[in-house]
Amino acid sequence: MTGTVRPDLAEFVRGLPKAELHLHLEGTLEPELKFRLAERNGIELPQRTVEEVRQTYRFHDLTSFLQVYYPAIQVLQQPQDFHDLAFDYLTRANADGIRHVEMFFDPQAHTGRGVPFHSVISGYRSAIVQARREFGISAELILCFLRDHSAEYAMATLMEALPYRDWIIGVGLDSDERGNPPRKFAAVFERARREGFLLTMHCDIDQPDSREHIRQALEEIGVDRLDHGTNIVEDDRLVELVRAKGIGLTCCPVSNSFVTAQMKSDEIVGLLDRGLLVTLNSDDPAYFGAYAADNYLALREHAGLDVDQLVRLARNSFRASWLTPARLDGYLREIDAYVATD
Repeated sequence: MTGTVRPDLAEFVRGLPKAELHLHLEGTLEPELKFRLAERNGIELPQRTVEEVRQTYRFHDLTSFLQVYYPAIQVLQQPQDFHDLAFDYLTRANADGIRHVEMFFDPQAHTGRGVPFHSVISGYRSAIVQARREFGISAELILCFLRDHSAEYAMATLMEALPYRDWIIGVGLDSDERGNPPRKFAAVFERARREGFLLTMHCDIDQPDSREHIRQALEEIGVDRLDHGTNIVEDDRLVELVRAKGIGLTCCPVSNSFVTAQMKSDEIVGLLDRGLLVTLNSDDPAYFGAYAADNYLALREHAGLDVDQLVRLARNSFRASWLTPARLDGYLREIDAYVATD
């Protein structure tokens, strides 16, 4: 994804300390791992080669993407499968300059096909512990509810998650947004807030009622962060609300490029220049072919970002995170030291 970006700048961006705040663990399922897990679990795939799997990763909007995404995760069945998926991602993230990551996972996509909740979260948790020990990378989990299922199912999933409260930092909302507004899940998110979870929600780009969904997430649900959310540029009042409250936006430019010709680069840079906590993230990197640093480099090439803007985006990634103030200050000092020695 780096195109004509100078090699020295690419190296600088990959080494720049960053946080990633919009990453779906299930969206990191690379074809090679898919084959390994299928063999482990005795699953016969319709594809015979890695390239054939990659050819199935074709989509043009959110709905067609989900039609590819959910069938692929059938190979995830045992705790070790979830461990391997997360550990492979964390290994890549560490090489990409990611120092802290807050990762989405979709338990309903697994429990709905008979995989126990404990198998999912225990596998992810063991990978986090191993990666912290081996790389020093910091990682947290965000449980996402599938918005195209019922609010009752989401509430049941929240109750199932409570015994693992210490392993989950927050809850989110993802999947097909059409006809599934934030307020559908108001009671679920209210209960999650009472249980001590932080809140975020997907407001995908250019969906029906995008601006109204952003308003509901901000004013009715009271989210702590907004995922995607780039259509907020359509309402100056909401832009000012987010700026004043310091609510982060987790933008995904390469992901955007699969459904819009301009990857929302003008909107992302415009919001950054207006002082919003805009962050860059990879979303579902196995499907979009770009991990975190690739997104920085792609936006840099497309929008002509300078080094100061790239560094500001890295700082925003930590400031929009759910780190404690002391840990936040430590990572910001890492950026200062890195820039000073470059």
